[in-house]
Parts: sequence; C-alpha cells; structure tokens
Amino acid sequence: PTTRQRNNPMSLRPTPAFWDARYGATEDFVFGTEPNEFLKASAENIPANGPVLCLCEGEGRNACFLAGRGHSVTAIDSSAAGLEKAARLASSRGVNITTQVADLSEYSIKPGSYAGIISIFAHLPPALRRRVHADVVAGLQPGGVLILEAYTPDQIALGTGGPKDPAMTMTLAGLREELQGLNLEVGQELRRDVREGTGHTGVGAVVQVIARRPMAAN
Repeated sequence: PTTRQRNNPMSLRPTPAFWDARYGATEDFVFGTEPNEFLKASAENIPANGPVLCLCEGEGRNACFLAGRGHSVTAIDSSAAGLEKAARLASSRGVNITTQVADLSEYSIKPGSYAGIISIFAHLPPALRRRVHADVVAGLQPGGVLILEAYTPDQIALGTGGPKDPAMTMTLAGLREELQGLNLEVGQELRRDVREGTGHTGVGAVVQVIARRPMAAN
C-alpha cells in the first residue's frame, strides 16, 4: 500500500469490488443461507410487523429470515453482486425484500423510520462506525430495537473470520458509548461457535447487543 493508503482509515475497509468478487466467485452463499444465530434468537424483540433495516446485508440471509417473520425489510450493502444473490434467495423463499446498493459512508438513515435495525458483522473503520451508530440511534422508532453481533479484538488471533485489523472490531465498552440514547437490554462479550457458510468457520470472539430506543414520553 502507498503511504496515503496506510494513513487513510478507510483503507482498512474492503472495497465494494472486493465484495463483488467474493460473492460473485461462486453460486454458493459465502455466509450460508440461514440467519445469524443471535439474530434468530433475538428477533422476537423487534416490534411485530414493523419495518426493518439490515446493514451490510450481503447475500440476504438475515433479511429473508425477517421478511418471513412479517417485516418489511430493506437490505443495504455496497455489493451489487451480494444483493443480486439476496434477491434470488428471497424469490426462492417466497418473500419480498427491498435491496439497495449503498456505501454506508454515503448513506443516511432516515430518523425515526425503523422498528428494527440489524447489524450482523458490519465492521467499519472507527470514525465511520461512530457516525453510522449515531444514525442508528436516531433511525429507530420509539420502542425500536438494534440487534448487533460483531467480532471483538480477540477475534484477530482466532482467525475464523472477520476483519484482520483490530480497529475494525468492536467492544462492549465502545458500543455503550456509541449507542448512547438506547437502553441496552443485552450487552455481552463471549466466545461462541460461529459457522456460517465458508466465511465464518469456528469459535469466534463476539460482542452481542440488543438495544432499544425508549418510548416517547407522554
């Protein structure tokens, strides 16, 4: 990398072309077609039938699961190839999702719009992550829920998936700070077996959060 690349925090982040190549290299689903286990166990916390936004949704496994639960789901990702596979998965499941190719560095979440926002292994450079999380707090409806799972810095040594740079990982302490304005109903760091397609392949060090926007005062 050039000096400029080394000094540019955004260079830590894989490009849309990287993800297009990864998702487009196979007809199989890189991270599988089943929903993330933490999301599956936590989805009942999202207000019933409310609109949901899935960040960095890739090939659509989580969006399709939530659509099957009756939610109107918008799936955003920087990879057109990933979202093409998401649309195919939705069609095969008989559910409808809205896909939008968008880079989070250029995307704003409309305030007060979503009953649920989903962030599953949505790893971003620190400055961008802080801005996106501020948007998440504002983007939830009163009573709306963020469901998040991400790798922690301890994941780097495990090497079973996720970013290679610890700056791209998350900690519970950092998320508490970035998600001020939400009430954390679940907040924990742990190790668990993460097996999702060929992309996540063993014991992972993760942080899990369920955070709710308070209901508006009368």
